[in-house]
Amino acid sequence: MDRKVFEEIWQQHSGKIVGVALGFIFGVLIICFGFFHTLFVMLCVAAGFIIGKRIDEKEDILEILDKLLPPGYHR
Repeated sequence: MDRKVFEEIWQQHSGKIVGVALGFIFGVLIICFGFFHTLFVMLCVAAGFIIGKRIDEKEDILEILDKLLPPGYHR
């Protein structure tokens, strides 16, 4: 199969492909580490994604900390 076929499949079914891949990874993690360890890892990944996204959008780190931490926590 050539590259054009893969690109067409990806364009039509990208959501399904990503969903299946994430479901497979989640299942393997649960089998290997257990539910709560996997849940903790997923929460850490989500937090890292959100922080990274905000950094990519050029949002100031101090503004993020102001939203997350109590007032006067950092100087």
